[in-house]
Amino acid sequence: MSASGPIRRLSISLEEVKELEKLSPFELKDKVMQVAGETGQQNARAMLNAGRGNPNWIATTPRDAFFTLGQFAIEESKRVWNMPDLGGMPQKPGIAQRLKDFAATHDKTPGIGLLTTAVVAASSKYGFDADAFVYELVDGIIGDQYPTPGRMLVHAEKVVHEYLVKEMCAGDAPAGRFDIFAVEGGTAAMCYIFDSLMVNHLLHRGDKVALALPMFTPYIEVAHLDRFHFDVVQVNANEVAKEGPHTWQYPDSEIDKLKDPSIKALFFVNPSNPPSVAMRAESMERLSALIQTKRPDLMIVTDDVYGTFVPGFRSLMANVPHNTIGVYSYSKYFGCTGWRLGVVAIHQDNIFDKMIAKLPVEQRNELNARYGPITLEPEKIKFIDRMVADSRCVALNHTAGLSLPQQVQMTLFSLFALLDKEDRYKHLTQSIVHKRRAALWNGMGLEAPQDPNHSEYYTTLDLMVWAEKVHGPKFAEFLRKNYHPFDVLFALAERYSTVLMNGNGFAGPEWSVRVSLANLPEDAYPNIGKQLASVVQAAVDAWKSQETS
Repeated sequence: MSASGPIRRLSISLEEVKELEKLSPFELKDKVMQVAGETGQQNARAMLNAGRGNPNWIATTPRDAFFTLGQFAIEESKRVWNMPDLGGMPQKPGIAQRLKDFAATHDKTPGIGLLTTAVVAASSKYGFDADAFVYELVDGIIGDQYPTPGRMLVHAEKVVHEYLVKEMCAGDAPAGRFDIFAVEGGTAAMCYIFDSLMVNHLLHRGDKVALALPMFTPYIEVAHLDRFHFDVVQVNANEVAKEGPHTWQYPDSEIDKLKDPSIKALFFVNPSNPPSVAMRAESMERLSALIQTKRPDLMIVTDDVYGTFVPGFRSLMANVPHNTIGVYSYSKYFGCTGWRLGVVAIHQDNIFDKMIAKLPVEQRNELNARYGPITLEPEKIKFIDRMVADSRCVALNHTAGLSLPQQVQMTLFSLFALLDKEDRYKHLTQSIVHKRRAALWNGMGLEAPQDPNHSEYYTTLDLMVWAEKVHGPKFAEFLRKNYHPFDVLFALAERYSTVLMNGNGFAGPEWSVRVSLANLPEDAYPNIGKQLASVVQAAVDAWKSQETS
């Protein structure tokens, strides 16, 4: 490291940095946070942690409805059996009318409007029996019984199905229906999917799979764990615009890699993480056509958590539903990472069930023995229901399922969005991240490029592209020779107590950084932009000094 400009790390050696290359970006972030925290304490400076994906907003109205429903549920419990500190199990007959009566005397209570409107609307639109639906909500929020069915409550599943149609299918559902498994967030969905694909012989250790890169690091790391040890084919979003910056789109040549019949599965995060850009419509059409015509056997897992931030978003689960396992988490849109609310959606007519039915006799017999204790006809169990059983080691299938209060909150989030016909909440959250992205670029002294496919939840900046565009190829070469990509992260942490994440940890460009636009106030982002510009300018000054010496 010959350069001695201010960009250079001050409290961590090059040897230490090279050791940190071995870490997940989430673990590296903890080290950067440690440096930022120490600096902040020394200088009485607040840390700006733009490394977190947790939003700093929450959806209040559906939470108001949840807590008000809880009050009504306690009254229902005491109505059945009321002793000091003890109540009974709520009863179904007449419960919808009692909720109306409760609403009439609590008309000023926050959330009561959504609660009563949702019950009426859902009963009318989806043909629910009002007593049955209200009872499911009340008994669910009390949480006094095991989840039944274990995969998901009946009314909750229908509501969430319609929410997914609206948000993941742009309101235009494919023919048929999806079965839905309510899970403990998108991370649990990942674990269950990987496990059940292996257990049911749909994937095997060492199989060739495709990863659409860059992507959420755990997908990359899980694929390389010894249990899976997949042969990974990279499908890279490496298209570059004429002006130089990345578009984070997939060239046709990358999509066409999936024609290879030895590739068993595609794992896809859309919009991507960290670039936060949705696949453009033309590429989606090409990919969908390729699957339908040349690869009808290709298994797809699509994780679409950021889809609600892209206007008109449409998931692969809408385009090629028979091949797709859809993953969705409520965490980012509704600000509920702590609730752990996610779903796995699989179309009722799917290749997974068909592939299991065609397994060799020996493997089918093995699976029949595995699932035999929970049914007399194990060969007829759907793949998604096998996933439910696998999530509880099969033997505990009778106690499987996401906790009922969680399912109730998920239902209320979904109904809130479904009843928001003008998408006021959606436009609000989209405008929040849009303004923050513009503020970041403004702080760097640049105009943010416009992209209708950008969710703007994160933004990924390739500092090498920026350096070459602004200062030319000679400076870019100087930067490569004299600095390490992590120098930027540690310089920001030590100088300004600002935390970003390294983009190469997500299989992005080596000199890229991820900035979360979700978790800091808008006025923090111009400062981060100025800090980035200052750090790079330090290297420019060192380069110019060397050039003139």
